[in-house]
Amino acid sequence: MAKNIVRGYYEESYPPIPTKNTLFWRRNILWQLYRFIVLNLKVMRIIVGGHS
Repeated sequence: MAKNIVRGYYEESYPPIPTKNTLFWRRNILWQLYRFIVLNLKVMRIIVGGHS
């Protein structure tokens, strides 16, 4: 009778760990503000274009 061997998850099952550079840009308030403005401008362009 074969025993069932319980193994942990494979390395590929875990999400990648963000680099220090990635964490820096995620936490940078000025970068987030810039991206927020850019996203809002894109949305406004779509909304204004649809109402003409």
